[in-house]
Amino acid sequence: MTPAMDFRREWKHEISPGDLPALRARLRAAMTPDSHGKGGTYRIRSLYFDTPTDRALREKIDGVNRREKFRLRYYDDDLSLIHLEKKSKINGLCRKESAAVTEEEVRALLSRDWIWMAESGQDLVWELRQKMTTQLLRPSVIVDYTREAYVYAPGNVRVTLDSNIRTSLKNLDFLRPASLTIPAGAPIILEVKWDEYLPDTVRSAVQLEGRRSSAFSKYAVCRRFD
Repeated sequence: MTPAMDFRREWKHEISPGDLPALRARLRAAMTPDSHGKGGTYRIRSLYFDTPTDRALREKIDGVNRREKFRLRYYDDDLSLIHLEKKSKINGLCRKESAAVTEEEVRALLSRDWIWMAESGQDLVWELRQKMTTQLLRPSVIVDYTREAYVYAPGNVRVTLDSNIRTSLKNLDFLRPASLTIPAGAPIILEVKWDEYLPDTVRSAVQLEGRRSSAFSKYAVCRRFD
């Protein structure tokens, strides 16, 4: 299992296409494009889990101080590397835990064959199995989007621009990259994540007049069509 990251700080801002040219120019001058994808840009597909009572969704909307959500994720339609992730939020700080799973394991999970999960030897896989059993956690929605990412070593800073956010509605064909999703009607999302401090270089690069930090959730916006 990939070691858990320490809790990190996070800003989110909703931005418009008109903000992009100047913002992108500043980011490219101050930071380095992520090594993944082409020029730091790649596609993400996630399958989120929730309970029959939509616990994760309700806790997000209600602003519960301590919450978590599980998802499966792969990049650029590549099924050879899929991650199970758990994102936790406590007192406004975020942490992500991750475990690599195979396409065959995901197919078994989605077919409700969970024997392999108890035998995987990965704590996060075991935890998901327990919560699928005790809390009836199940796949809820597919979320697709395009990410443009930049990194800055001091402060372990990562800045992302997420656009073209799409939702699957009731279609949960996660392992078929061509499966249909539709626009979620969401803005472009600027996210800034860092550890102990945010260097002034990055702070200046991401400043946008009239934009305030928000609690935007791609999962929540993609569930509003249910």
